[in-house]
Parts: sequence; C-alpha cells; structure tokens
Amino acid sequence: MADDELLWWYNSRTGQVERGKLSNAIDRVGPFATEEEAKHAPEKLRENSQRWAAEEAADNDWGRRS
Repeated sequence: MADDELLWWYNSRTGQVERGKLSNAIDRVGPFATEEEAKHAPEKLRENSQRWAAEEAADNDWGRRS
C-alpha cells in the first residue's frame, strides 16, 4: 500500500472525506493524517484564508504613515 493510500483527503465537490486519492485532484484538499482532520478541512481553509488576507493587508500597509 502506497503512503498516499494511508492519508485522508477532503473532496470539496462532494463534501465527503476519502481515504487515498479517490477523486480528481481538482476536487481534493489535503492530505490529512487523520479522518477527523479531513472532516474539518473547510474550517481550516477559512481560517487560513482569513489569516492570509490579514497578512496581505498588513503587508500592503507597510511603510504608510498614519
């Protein structure tokens, strides 16, 4: 069994968690070490997006005077 088959993925099209690379790459988010982590992929993606947006906004304000 390949290592990829032991990992968990979240299918963003179906909302299902999958073990191994069962779906098309465009629909897969991961990999995750556990099924539980994969179940929470949408929340993790939202958190990352919010953090990255805040970091980008802070970078864009760098050097501006108040």
